[in-house]
Amino acid sequence: MPNSIAPRLFWMRPNKFGWASGRGVMRLIALAGCAIVYVSGCAPSEKLRPSESPAGETTIDVELNWPMTRGGPTLSGRVATAVPLSPVVAWTFECSGPVSAEAAIVDDRVFIGTDAGTFYSLALDSGRELWHLETGDAISSAPAVSGAFVYVTSNDGRLYALDAETGAEVWRFEIEDKISAGAVVIDSRTGEGEWVMVNGYDGITRVFDAVDGRIVWTYQTDDYINGAPALVDDRYVVFGGCDAQLHVVNVADGSAVRTILTDAYIPASIATFGSMAYCSNYANQTVAFDIAGGTIAWVYEDRNLLFGASPGVDEQHVYMGSRDRQLHAIDRETGKGAWKFQTGGRVESSPLVFSNGVVFGSADGRLYAADREDGGEIWRLDLGESLIASPAFGQGRIVVGGQNGTVFAVRASVQTE
Repeated sequence: MPNSIAPRLFWMRPNKFGWASGRGVMRLIALAGCAIVYVSGCAPSEKLRPSESPAGETTIDVELNWPMTRGGPTLSGRVATAVPLSPVVAWTFECSGPVSAEAAIVDDRVFIGTDAGTFYSLALDSGRELWHLETGDAISSAPAVSGAFVYVTSNDGRLYALDAETGAEVWRFEIEDKISAGAVVIDSRTGEGEWVMVNGYDGITRVFDAVDGRIVWTYQTDDYINGAPALVDDRYVVFGGCDAQLHVVNVADGSAVRTILTDAYIPASIATFGSMAYCSNYANQTVAFDIAGGTIAWVYEDRNLLFGASPGVDEQHVYMGSRDRQLHAIDRETGKGAWKFQTGGRVESSPLVFSNGVVFGSADGRLYAADREDGGEIWRLDLGESLIASPAFGQGRIVVGGQNGTVFAVRASVQTE
C-alpha cells in the first residue's frame, strides 16, 4: 500500500524584479479505489504538428521534436519519417554517471538525466553543455518540454519545473517516495493553459497546473507506479502498476472509469494505438487491452524471460524488447508472433518506430535498426556501452545514453528518401 504522505509544493513567485522565492504547502486529496487514468489532449510547441495516421490515431510529428517520454502522450514511440541511413556518431558528451533515462529533444536542445541525479541541457548541433541541475537521486525517465518550461522527475521524490532556457527553478513539488516515471504535458480540460500529469511511486497520480504547480486533481491506486500515463481517445489516460491492474481514469476530473486485472505487476509505461493499450508484466507476458470493451484482447508469451521495457506500436505490430536478447514483433490484431530480431544482450531499451523500421538499443552496446515488415537488419552501430536507455529522435538525430555515462548523438550519413 502507498505510504501516508504530506507532499509539499515550492514555487518562485514573479514580481517586477524577476523571480522571488516563496513557499506553499498543499495537501493531496487521495481518491480511494483502483482505476486507470486517461489524459486527453496534447500541448505541442509551435513546431509540433499533429497529423492523422491511417488508423485515425492523432500523433505528434516527431520529425522535428521529441518533447516527452516516448515522443508524445500516446507513448507509442512513433516517428513520422524513415530510418536514418548509414548512421554515424555526430558527437558524444560525457555525463556524471550512467544514463538509463530517455532524452527529450526540442528545437536545438537535448535534455537528459543520469543515474547520478544530474540533469543536462545540451546543444543538439554540438553536444556542448548549456546548463545542468543536480537533483538528490537518480533520474530514470525522460523530461517533458513545453513552451518555456521543462519538467523533470527524480527519484529524490521531486517534480522540478525549470526554465528551459536557463535551468532556473520555477516551482517544484515533493512527495515522500521516488518519482521514476516521466511527466506528460497535455492541454487542460478547462480550455486554458496546460496540465502536467505525473505518476508517483507512492501510488498516486497527480495533475498539476503547468505554470504554478497547483494541483488540479489526484487519483490513488493500491500500490507503486513506475510508468507514465498514456493518452487514449482524447478522453482518458491509462497506466499500470504494481497492483497488477490497468487503470482507466477520466482526464477531466480524475474519476475512475474502470480497471482491468492482469496476471502480474506492470513495471513500465503503457503504449496505445486507437482505443487499444499494450504493456509488459512480470508474468513474462505482453498484454493487449481493449479499453472500450474493458477486456484483455490477447496475451503474448514466448520464453520464461521478462519483457521489461515499454513497447512501440504501429498499424501492424507491437514491438517489445526482452531479456531473451531479442526484439519481438507481435501482430497487433491477433497477438501472434510475427518476427524476432536477435542481439547479443538484453533488450531493455524501448524502440523507436519509424515509417519503415524499428531502432532500439541492446545491452551488447549496439544500436540496431530492423525492417518493420520482416525484421531484416537495416544496420547496426557499435557504441561500445550497454544501452538500457530508450533512444529519442528529433531534428534528424537519434540521441541515446549509455551505461558508461556517454550521451551519443547519431545522424545519417546517407540522405533518406
